[in-house]
Amino acid sequence: MKRQYLKMAVVAAALVLAAAPAVADNVIYNGSDFWWTRGDGSTFSDFSQEPIPAGFFCGKSAPFTGRIVYQGVPLNTVDGKLGKVDTIVQRMDDATFNKNGVATTRIQMRALHLESVAPIKTACGKFNVVVSLDGEQPVTRMRILRQSEDGGRFIAPVAVNVKMSFVPVSGKVREPLEITRSIRFRPSVIPWAIRSNEAKAFSRSGIFLVDTDVDGRPDTYLPGTSNFVAGLRSSQNKYVRNDVDVVDVWNHEDPLHEHATTTPPPTDPTTGVN
Repeated sequence: MKRQYLKMAVVAAALVLAAAPAVADNVIYNGSDFWWTRGDGSTFSDFSQEPIPAGFFCGKSAPFTGRIVYQGVPLNTVDGKLGKVDTIVQRMDDATFNKNGVATTRIQMRALHLESVAPIKTACGKFNVVVSLDGEQPVTRMRILRQSEDGGRFIAPVAVNVKMSFVPVSGKVREPLEITRSIRFRPSVIPWAIRSNEAKAFSRSGIFLVDTDVDGRPDTYLPGTSNFVAGLRSSQNKYVRNDVDVVDVWNHEDPLHEHATTTPPPTDPTTGVN
């Protein structure tokens, strides 16, 4: 089956460990970055150029050429302390800055749970669409640029294996239909900063037992955040909108296709206002 377009944008939930050491220690400590996805139309799959083939949903289904808009689904945890977080990327190593103010760490997507804002309609009935991780995830490298004592910018290409599950809304119960994809996102430049007083209000620390395969049962322990706050601009120590309009151009592994997406401005976690 041909690979389909999958365009995603996620919104940063800038979360930190309240007791983390300062960046003056010259180290960004390993941990997780937590994100959430708004269902405002900016996160979607577009099948207009590479349709889902006729007969996929049932014998009488026509090729599907529509767009599926997604929203985040809060990841299931034992204590629910992650709030509305639907995506977790883990920074796997402590990253030490060199004399040029550059540090690197391995990163890996560890959890993802999105669903369609509304069911899609086919000749075989309506289907909800769920996006989750598909098996072992690739490891890439994050490059952290230190531009001041309290922050800078980071570049993080992410590779992810995803599964799109089409779940019948009603009718005879049967196994969901599935499409799998391997996608590699080109790096975007995003601000980061050390912990601020504002960030304390939505900090996440410790270790979390998280449902990473979206079966409703928490299954994997993941670390909390560290002294690294994604989406927080240095010096100002305020949660701000990303000042890059078109943040990502994402390639899946088929080199003939290149997909651009615009990331919406993140919600300020301290006020809930865009």
